[in-house]
Amino acid sequence: MPYIRLQIIQKVPQNYKIYHNGTPVFLTTPEGAQALGYQPDKVTYVALYIGKKKVLRQYLDLLVKNRNLRAVVLYHPDLEMLWADFKACLKVLEAAGGYVLNAQNELLVFFRRGSWDLPKGKIDPGETPEQAAVREVQEETGLVNVSLGDFLAFTYHIYEEKSQRILKKTWWYRMRTNDTQLVPQIEEDIEEIHWVAPGAWLESGVVVYPNIREVIEQGL
Repeated sequence: MPYIRLQIIQKVPQNYKIYHNGTPVFLTTPEGAQALGYQPDKVTYVALYIGKKKVLRQYLDLLVKNRNLRAVVLYHPDLEMLWADFKACLKVLEAAGGYVLNAQNELLVFFRRGSWDLPKGKIDPGETPEQAAVREVQEETGLVNVSLGDFLAFTYHIYEEKSQRILKKTWWYRMRTNDTQLVPQIEEDIEEIHWVAPGAWLESGVVVYPNIREVIEQGL
């Protein structure tokens, strides 16, 4: 199945930041676009959204075809209308995951699909995001005793399944554990799993999705 990763982190109500294969995409207001400071050129797109969803689909197609883009900035005075139209182009599913620290304040990370990642997965019917986050951490890492903490952030990513684009909203939570044994869930393509000092680990130049990097930075 082809995998398309597009990630959105809502920083403030006036700005949605999106990552697709390392390229930032911003949904914002005219004032927000000006504050971002991007100037249009061959690898940077800055445009007013004219209210046609087909334009959004064209940009999604472009992000798949061209991985050399520096940034895409789409703006409209009514940001929530722009965001609603964006979501209308996709099937929306929800997931949850954990920013898990041990007793030494080390962060749990694992390697899969060519990059380092954090544990997360789809919310099952009848589950709350909190319940799903804990369950996914336990299933993907082998941890048993996991203490749920505060909500940390929302992220969004897009992938393709049977020629359909799916927007997955992920709820991230802080978590704690005193367990030491880690068992990676091989069927979820997890190759390695480790405890790391998050700040120093990020600075070491590891390959990590930009959106996951931002979640980790928010957790510091």
